[in-house]
Amino acid sequence: MYIKYQPYDRSALVAYGSETGNAYDYAEELGRILQRIHFSTHVSKLDAIETSSLRQHSIVLVVTSTTGQGDLPFNARLFWKRLLRKKLPPTYLQHVHFSTFGLGDSSYPKFNWAARKLHKRLIQLGANEIYPRGEADERHDEGLDTAFVPWSSGLRQHLLTTYPLPDGISPLSDDVLLQPKWKLALRSSVVGGPAYTVANGDHDAPTLPFEYIESKPEIKTAQTVNSTLPVDPITQLIPVTLRENRRVTSDGHWQDVRHLVFTGHGPAEYGPGDVLAVHPKNLKEEVDQLVQQMAWTDVADRPIHFTPTIPTDGSDFYPLPPISLSDTSTTLRKLLTEHLDLTAIPRRSFFSLIAHFTDDQFHKDRLLDFTKPEYIDELYDYTTRPRRSILEVLQEFQSVKIPWQWAANVLPELRSRQFSIASGGQLKKTPEGNAKFELLVAIVKYRTVIKKIREGVCTRYLAALPVGTKLHVSLQRGSLAITKAEAQQPVVMIGPGTGVAPMRSLVWERLQWLQDDGAQDKKKVCDKANGVQSIGESVLFFGCRNKSADFFYRDEWKNLNDQLPFTIFPAFSRDQSQKVYVQDIVRQQGLRVYRLLSGLNGTIFVCGSSGMMPQAVRVALIDVFEKWGSIEREAAEQALERLEREGRYKQETW
Repeated sequence: MYIKYQPYDRSALVAYGSETGNAYDYAEELGRILQRIHFSTHVSKLDAIETSSLRQHSIVLVVTSTTGQGDLPFNARLFWKRLLRKKLPPTYLQHVHFSTFGLGDSSYPKFNWAARKLHKRLIQLGANEIYPRGEADERHDEGLDTAFVPWSSGLRQHLLTTYPLPDGISPLSDDVLLQPKWKLALRSSVVGGPAYTVANGDHDAPTLPFEYIESKPEIKTAQTVNSTLPVDPITQLIPVTLRENRRVTSDGHWQDVRHLVFTGHGPAEYGPGDVLAVHPKNLKEEVDQLVQQMAWTDVADRPIHFTPTIPTDGSDFYPLPPISLSDTSTTLRKLLTEHLDLTAIPRRSFFSLIAHFTDDQFHKDRLLDFTKPEYIDELYDYTTRPRRSILEVLQEFQSVKIPWQWAANVLPELRSRQFSIASGGQLKKTPEGNAKFELLVAIVKYRTVIKKIREGVCTRYLAALPVGTKLHVSLQRGSLAITKAEAQQPVVMIGPGTGVAPMRSLVWERLQWLQDDGAQDKKKVCDKANGVQSIGESVLFFGCRNKSADFFYRDEWKNLNDQLPFTIFPAFSRDQSQKVYVQDIVRQQGLRVYRLLSGLNGTIFVCGSSGMMPQAVRVALIDVFEKWGSIEREAAEQALERLEREGRYKQETW
């Protein structure tokens, strides 16, 4: 869609860069806050915005997460390129009043880097910070809301002071139900054009006072990584077939980890660190439970579509529908199965919205309690700590009856899950030359503090897929940015658990590079005069619980060691009385690590869980630099920071 802006005396633009949906959710919440204080509000992904349009709003709020090595999310990178254009003068945004809010993970070296550099660039172009930047940390004990709630509350009060309402106008209370831009409607057949019907499906909607130009839905496609695979012309996704779904942990092990193999119908180019995004489906029984509980049975299997409502904020802009329903036969049941998330942990805004759909005053009061800033800890204890799902909340508050027309406005979008590709080199193709993608996936299943069994919506979907299943995926560029130009440099890889997947891809890719260059003997050294290319040394630190239970690809590592300069140092945390982790082995091999990183200009990759592991590894590396570099602690920390600046310390955790 091409966005047409008009300047308003009291207008607001809320722009977001979102990878997993968190920044999008917060942008939507900010939009509602602004609507309630009578701002004409538009919420949009950053890439849909031209830099010049920033000047046409009273205020601009930007919410963005940080991905990879301090990068902006995919749907914000085009906007970032526009901001970096050299021809933009330092006064370009001098009339723009803005603030930013960043979502980050403090286990990454470049915590909230995207929000910080975007904030800095806006100021460089003359924009005026109207309210201090806010930052949230996913690692906080009580989640992102701990930072967002007080920040957004302070912002609201500041805007009411800076942009006072006219006499006789008051902010809309939470009792007022804000109407969405789009609602679901029953699809009707009308010759000569689309049939927009109002939400109850009884009659045609009035003519819209604007031109609606629909664009293709935003999907990261195979072209992101220069694939030549066929792509579905409607969904822009790659059709693949599941060829293998094998458990690789022992039967008695506590965790089910799968090795999955997918094949395409043509070749594809991808590299170490790239990811495959899989779109899951909800379980039939869960969909049936919700349909029955909400009394949607009569309409569940009738074709539906989105119908726009009439703008009430004075704007001539209308956003795209929340979900693209390109299939004219899509029903509410299919929407619930494939597009809406029933198992997500509900956000505060969810409780605020469903409180409008109950006549039970006790339930209404209880739901609204969860939205109050003073009850952040209670909301966390009710939702995040026990991992309580949206479906479970609705089952507990039985009086809530959501109108089916509001389903896509109340339930969050079911998003694809990303998995690091574990295949590289010769493993990337079938004998016929078709693309092959191998994944190492831990099936998420655990018991919570309230003794409930929880399962990951995508991993349970994958675990149940039989061989031969055809599905659609998307191939996406990862953040590790590994290229053949670095082949002669050594690499230190730290990948415990399923974090070994991109490391395996890299080792196989380096073997392919070695073979392509004709240096078959791993003992050969670089001899540029004779045109012989060697490959840098590869060292892998892998961690798991038991050598016999979850030592992934153990036989494969032996074979690779015979073909290229590769060494693996495993850490089995439960095979002895004292626990041993990857960071302990890094310290044991400190001299070797120091030689590869400091003496031979090597690169280090850290992949795996985003819990305590990344920080523990970081401390171990500082210890190594301090001991073997014979330097002070502060200098050792600076040495590691220098690796980060040079792009030789790369982390991808989840």
